[in-house]
Amino acid sequence: MSAVTSRAEQRRRTEERILAAARAMFAEVGYERTTIRSVAAEAGVDGGLVMHYFGSKQELFARAVRVAAEEPLEGSPADVAEALLASLERRLADEPVGSLVVLRSMLTHDEAAEGFRAAALPRLEQIAAALQGPDAHLRAGLITAIVHGVIVERYLLHLAGLEEADPQRVVDLLRPCIRQLAGD
Repeated sequence: MSAVTSRAEQRRRTEERILAAARAMFAEVGYERTTIRSVAAEAGVDGGLVMHYFGSKQELFARAVRVAAEEPLEGSPADVAEALLASLERRLADEPVGSLVVLRSMLTHDEAAEGFRAAALPRLEQIAAALQGPDAHLRAGLITAIVHGVIVERYLLHLAGLEEADPQRVVDLLRPCIRQLAGD
């Protein structure tokens, strides 16, 4: 392996370590209480290196909140409902740190709120387009509100027994509601 490749790989690993630390800090204490110094300490690097890679706290936050796009929704209302439930189950089984960063910060930080709206709107439109019948946008909004509420209660508020609940059990209990809202 060449020195250039080694340096590039080392840089990539360092950036990923910083981003992982930033996601954890932003998710745990929010945007306002997270500092470059605390992220650097968590990542085991100097604060200057964080600034070198990301330039500012705002850019670090913007990179930390990027999450992979969801799969497109296709098929019957039952298929759409099941795809949404499968996505929720994955998020309940594996903590969605990028999403938590935004959810924790969006009430106190305008950039986080705008980022959430920008990310949520295309998915909301996609869900509404996949639903059949009247009130598709309202039903899509209710579905996403339920999903976000479950995620917030499980990971941020630790309420209603959701923190320890089996993801499959949560999905099984929500299935009739989500299927009905999907128009099945």
